[in-house]
Amino acid sequence: MAQKKSGSVLPKISLVTPSFQQGRFLEDCLRSVLDQAYPNLEYFVMDGGSTDESRKIIRRYAGRLTGWRSRADGGHMDAVQDGFRRSSGEIMGWLNSDDILTPWALKVIAVVFRQFPQVQWITSMYPMVMNADGSVLAARRVEGFHGEAFYRGRNAPFNPRFYSCMIQQESTFWRRELWEKAGGRVDTGLRVAGDFELWSRFFEHAELYALGVPLGIFRIQPNSFSSREFQPYMEVCRRVLAKFSRRPPGVVESFVRRCVRKLPDRWQPLTGLAYPVPHIVKGPGDKPYILRRAWIV
Repeated sequence: MAQKKSGSVLPKISLVTPSFQQGRFLEDCLRSVLDQAYPNLEYFVMDGGSTDESRKIIRRYAGRLTGWRSRADGGHMDAVQDGFRRSSGEIMGWLNSDDILTPWALKVIAVVFRQFPQVQWITSMYPMVMNADGSVLAARRVEGFHGEAFYRGRNAPFNPRFYSCMIQQESTFWRRELWEKAGGRVDTGLRVAGDFELWSRFFEHAELYALGVPLGIFRIQPNSFSSREFQPYMEVCRRVLAKFSRRPPGVVESFVRRCVRKLPDRWQPLTGLAYPVPHIVKGPGDKPYILRRAWIV
């Protein structure tokens, strides 16, 4: 464990960056992590044998990495799993090589997990999006997350009357304890949507807390998996949700929910249609963060 000057303990954070042919963006990704100078960081870069400038970039930062490799592998999720297999940190997450973290992300993550030992995983309430040139395009506030709503399709864009938002992978972090409870693996048989499949197992064990701080920035660019493989991603999401046998809201329920959303917030839980969602927000005075409950319909 790393020690701050004050003597308090900072948890070890294990991050993995899978990469293949993303040399144009890779350095921005690496620097977004390494330049934070978090003192108890374990960082692995798992390249799939890129033939662009990726290896040269990785070697440039090799002395600041815990480990790296560049060779042919079984694909994106295989690289993620290979990195996590080598890791030992209390807090875990992965960052794709065309995305970045916000400059304060690692310190905030450490503070939150240290302050709230009951919190098993978190994501940002303000997921950010940028373009290929690195200009931020959006930072929309999201409402929060609930397991039952997730299983009914709240976080996959199938039903526009019920859908809210995806869970942004680069802004999501979890305790190793939860990782082990959920099987200690990602599904390496999936080309896409391995994050969504992992979230489905996490929700079986713990609530997802939405933190009122931006943590990661997703990059929209033509060669990203999300751009090239959107329809396959959605098909995997459908198959994942089908395993849990929850019925998505129909036309009537969706109409009723739309009406309930117009009610004052304090009345919405009385309808039986609202889901409680946990938030972590800035506390008063010197208290860094507090927990609170909100409701989504």
